[in-house]
Amino acid sequence: MLGDSRLAQRVLLGAIVLTGSPLCVELVTQIAKGNLSVDILAILSVVSAIVLRQYWVAAIVILMLSGGKALEDFSTRRASTVLRALSRRMPQIAHRIESEDRQSDVAIEVVAVGDKLSIHPHELCPVDGVVLAGLGTMDESYLTGEPFLIAKAPGATVLSGSINGDSALTIEATSVAKDSRYAKIVEVLHASEENRPRIRRLGERLGMWYAPTAIAIALLSWGLSGDPVRFLAVLVIATPCPLLLAIPVAIIGAVSVAARRGIVIKDPSILEKLGTCTTLIVDKTGTLTYGQPSLKEVVVSGRWTRRSLIQWAASLEKYSKHPLSSAVLKAAEEEGIPLISPRTVSEAPGHGLAGDLEGLSILLTGRGRIQESMRHQLAEVQPGLECVVLVNGQLGGVMRFHDQPRWESKPFLSHVESHHGIEQIVLLSGDRQAEVSLFAQGMGISNVHGGKSPEEKVAIVRDLTRTQKTLYLGDGINDAPAMMNATVGVALGVNSDITAEAAGAVILQSSLASVDELIHIGTRMRRIAVTSALGGMLLSMIGMGAGALGLLAPIEGAILQEVIDLLSILNSLSMILPVKTIGDFAMPAMVHPPVPAASSGTASLRP
Repeated sequence: MLGDSRLAQRVLLGAIVLTGSPLCVELVTQIAKGNLSVDILAILSVVSAIVLRQYWVAAIVILMLSGGKALEDFSTRRASTVLRALSRRMPQIAHRIESEDRQSDVAIEVVAVGDKLSIHPHELCPVDGVVLAGLGTMDESYLTGEPFLIAKAPGATVLSGSINGDSALTIEATSVAKDSRYAKIVEVLHASEENRPRIRRLGERLGMWYAPTAIAIALLSWGLSGDPVRFLAVLVIATPCPLLLAIPVAIIGAVSVAARRGIVIKDPSILEKLGTCTTLIVDKTGTLTYGQPSLKEVVVSGRWTRRSLIQWAASLEKYSKHPLSSAVLKAAEEEGIPLISPRTVSEAPGHGLAGDLEGLSILLTGRGRIQESMRHQLAEVQPGLECVVLVNGQLGGVMRFHDQPRWESKPFLSHVESHHGIEQIVLLSGDRQAEVSLFAQGMGISNVHGGKSPEEKVAIVRDLTRTQKTLYLGDGINDAPAMMNATVGVALGVNSDITAEAAGAVILQSSLASVDELIHIGTRMRRIAVTSALGGMLLSMIGMGAGALGLLAPIEGAILQEVIDLLSILNSLSMILPVKTIGDFAMPAMVHPPVPAASSGTASLRP
């Protein structure tokens, strides 16, 4: 029997060495890099168990380490479901046109800028490009969940990841796959998984004192009792610490939940900062207003008619996502003006929307983009938005627009003050002071800054952020410099550039209710992470006390610690459990416009 027992111990020891060596090597590597935390507890536990010939304890510790890592990996994969779904949705094949009568299917990685591609009906567009031939529509609603069909004609841009309609299109690639918009969205989401917000670093700092404390308790219990088994019992129940397992799971879960709500978290550190912000700095146009102006006036120049200007503008705006497009199209529809199919359409950034219509060259642009001689023909800048129409290079007229306030803007501002600890709301705008003041009066905002240049906006945000934690909410288009200087920057609306470095989060659904949801996601993530980490640590400390007093044997401590780790991770995993509602911002069923018909005050939205 004795021989059998020794043989069993040797077999068990061999299994420990075989299975535990890779883990120990990995832990030693982390320790060598200076990541001491709880890794040193794992090494000491295994070595102490072997020295004391507590082979079953060593085996359970190794099993515990392996199981904890497997559980964390599973939790991470479970929390990253949305991100994996996005990655799988990425097109893998492109139909490259080699000649007039020949196409070949190629991997999207080999598509080069300038390649001609065929997009078949109902296919995903593989790369960003411009339409060369074909008329149709594309659904560009990925991530937003809202239907958003955009007409496509020669010269129109197409985005990777968008779904083609019923007609085949021929496009020219303007970027390679890895630089396309959809790839950038997936890249941003995955990068956010790896980002290490302060709450996670806080966990690691707590782990730095947790390990020495555990070792001190273990040594003290050994010294006072003279029993080295108590030393082992304390180390076993202290290994591993749920602190470093629970927090990453909660973070990744929050990123996943936000993605399902149409919110891209670029910097997970904002999730813990959102609930601490006391000052809200908010932009006006496109943030507190809809950013969807309505056509109010058409001033005709020369021999053209009002109806002609609207017809030409609407025929081109059909192929654009510019904020003025819907207003022009709606005006044409209401007046029964038929649209013309353009021969070409182009919308180069900074130049406006151009196209050929029935032999006429039409350009929709801004006042600052026309010749000085034409500018003198225009009337003084009026309140509101405007668009200059050029016909064959000559001034055709000016279209003026009005942007309505969001009906939920005032209730939202009241909500963040009463429910989210916002003590001060600052309206910061480049629009004229008189216009901004009138708008702010209707919103109940007393701290108003109008007529500010980008440089002045940055200075104001910096001054506010020096003394308080600030949340900057803007449309992400003209707010980037100021947004970067706030404690937290959030970009609102589908027109935001998701790859811009300014915002910590991009809300693709143009809704203020989503901002409330984002704040609640951050608050919930912090609560769950802290509860999991500190709750697990407290239970471990109680277990260490029991081990130090000899109330727990090492093998009992190992089993108890596994239960603690399991509870901590499962609690963190609750971050991704479905809930009926995330936010508590209940918009009134009916709200009248909160301010009089005040314009945005900007001279032009067209570049």
